[in-house]
Formats: sequence, C-alpha cells, structure tokens
Amino acid sequence: MGNQEVVQQGAAPGLAPAESKGGTAPANGIDFILDIPMQVSVQLGGTRMLIRELLQLGQGSVIELDKLAGEPMEVLVNNKLVARGEVVVVNEKFGIRLTDVVSATERIQQLA
Repeated sequence: MGNQEVVQQGAAPGLAPAESKGGTAPANGIDFILDIPMQVSVQLGGTRMLIRELLQLGQGSVIELDKLAGEPMEVLVNNKLVARGEVVVVNEKFGIRLTDVVSATERIQQLA
C-alpha cells in the first residue's frame, strides 16, 4: 500500500484505537471519553444587579432571586442544562434529587 496509512474504523488518523484493561478495543466507540471530568453545578436562581448595588452588599444583605420557592433547581454540566430537581439534605450536606432529566439526545446536542 506504499506510504498510505491504514486507519482502523473509529480511530483518528495517526492514533491507535483505545484499548480496555483486557488489551482489546472497546465495545463502545465513546468509551475513551467516559473518564473526562466535567463541572457539575446546581443553579438556585439568578438576578441582575448594577455594580453600585453589588458594591453595597454586606453581611446580612439579601439578594432576591428570579425563582419562586418550591421551583425545581437546574442541574448544569459545563453550563448546559441536563436536569432539574429538588434540594435534599444527605449526611448534613446539600444534594439534589433529580425530578426531570433532559433526554440523552438533547444532552449530547447541548454538549457539542
């Protein structure tokens, strides 16, 4: 084949296919991205403020948010909506119980 490079299906040119612990190619073509860390955050609500108002904040100040009490919180991954849920307390730490998850197709489209 001369100096043409043979590319295995699913592998990028010049890169060897990912291997699993057993030394064989992964069954699923996206396995190589499963260990990439992502930032997960829960958004309680938001507001807009003038710099003047921000500079006047002090201990005990109250910032009114745009969400109503009881509304679901938004779960964001890399600033993209993936789910909604309600606040819970687990072992004296806050957590979130998911009540609505964005479909897998929509999540992939948002992350692209």
